[in-house]
Amino acid sequence: MSLDPDDSAPGLRELLAFYAEAGVDDALVEEAPDRFAEAKRAAQSVAAAPPASAEETRVAQRQAAVASAPSRPPAMAVVPDETQIALARQRASQANTLEELRQQLADFDGCNLKTTAKSLVFADGNPRADLMLVGEAPGRDEDLEGLPFVGRSGQLLDRILAAIGLDRQSAYIANVIPWRPPGNRTPTPQETEICRPFIERQIELVNPKVLVTLGGPAAKLLLKTSEGILRLRGKWGIHTTASQVAIPTMPTLHPAYLLRNPAHKKLAWRDFLEVKAKLRLLD
Repeated sequence: MSLDPDDSAPGLRELLAFYAEAGVDDALVEEAPDRFAEAKRAAQSVAAAPPASAEETRVAQRQAAVASAPSRPPAMAVVPDETQIALARQRASQANTLEELRQQLADFDGCNLKTTAKSLVFADGNPRADLMLVGEAPGRDEDLEGLPFVGRSGQLLDRILAAIGLDRQSAYIANVIPWRPPGNRTPTPQETEICRPFIERQIELVNPKVLVTLGGPAAKLLLKTSEGILRLRGKWGIHTTASQVAIPTMPTLHPAYLLRNPAHKKLAWRDFLEVKAKLRLLD
């Protein structure tokens, strides 16, 4: 959230943007409740009530104890571990087509992110395209529509693709993580490792001529590096699939980052000019 340094408090627009990024989607009630008035009414009600019997008091105490007891975690929650990572590798390797891979992901319950997301965000675009782009994880808009990059970041990505003569029908777009993390938080390393076999198999099945990673997390995962994105971007790397196919890979800045730092759009533009030249060379 960007604030005007001259303002002493955030404006309404910035506050709403903060709530949206935090995953607060809807108001619980139309009007804010007056808790002070509720407390006053409750006190008056207690004062007006006749004194309770000893038995009524014991029942009320038992009910209060039950209500205050800690609840058990949801039965559907899954704690990521090595077993789930191994299962993900097995499931991904069994998929021989993209549709089979999508079904494997839909049936896979080994990632806790699935229990809080509304949709499986698998991919968008043309699976036979020469260019594949991979981001990190879906956001709120993507979770609602079940497609990657459909919010403000996606609109900017569409404009970037158009600038090099491409669109969603001439590219294939996916994410490392196919489920939205709650509140758009950063996926944990274990969540990323559980999802890694699926995105790597997805890349292998698409077999693009050129791969573009959008943002640092995708670049680090698919290029097996620990360098930051500002050092990685603009330099060609290689992503090697399980079948030992080497795919030229361009790491670049994520569109969401560019929305927050518009001065760096010129860097992404240089990167995509390199991508355009590489596609022409490999055509």
